Amino acid sequence: MQQPKHLHILWTTDNLMTVEKMVLMYAVNALRQGWWEQVTLIIWGAAAQLAGQNAAIQEKLNEARQAGVALTACKACADQLGVSQTLEKLGIEVKYWGKPLTDLIQGNLPLLTL
Repeated sequence: MQQPKHLHILWTTDNLMTVEKMVLMYAVNALRQGWWEQVTLIIWGAAAQLAGQNAAIQEKLNEARQAGVALTACKACADQLGVSQTLEKLGIEVKYWGKPLTDLIQGNLPLLTL
C-alpha cells in the first residue's frame, strides 16, 4: 500500500514564534523540498484569531498559499472569535472541521498538531 502524500497540519497556537519558525516554515518547505505532495494547514482556535487580526501573519499565510499550501479554518472557532469574514476575504476556506478532523485521526492519516 502506498503511503499517503498529503500532510494536514492542525495549527491551534497563537504563539508567534511557533507559527513563524515551525508551522509556516515547515508547511512551505515540505512542498518546496518535495517531502509531501500536498500540505493543508487547518487554522483552529487561538490561531484563527491570530490569523484574522495580525497583518504580518496574514502576509505569511499569503506567501504559504502562493507556495502551494492549502489554507482552511474551523468555522465554529472563526465564528465564535468574529474572524470568519476576514479569513474568507484573505482567501482562506472556512468550514466546519470536526468531522473531517475525526476522519483524519480515525484513518491514521498524516496529521501534525501544534
